[in-house]
Amino acid sequence: MSDNTNIHDQIEEEVKAAREACSVNGATSPECAAAWDAVEELQAEASHQKESHPDKNSFEKYCDDNPDAAECRLYDD
Repeated sequence: MSDNTNIHDQIEEEVKAAREACSVNGATSPECAAAWDAVEELQAEASHQKESHPDKNSFEKYCDDNPDAAECRLYDD
């Protein structure tokens, strides 16, 4: 989850940078557009990471903590 937190921190930093670039260079400047493109790319990456690593449900967390519990045993056919 630290990767997820890290990317959200990066997004926040890029949003601040994009707002500053737009206020300094104007909303229609290439610098402003490039800064918002960077934000969009990071948001897409965060979305991709979330899809590839879905959150575990309560049962999965329980089994991670209690692998020997009867409910969590896996049997080969």
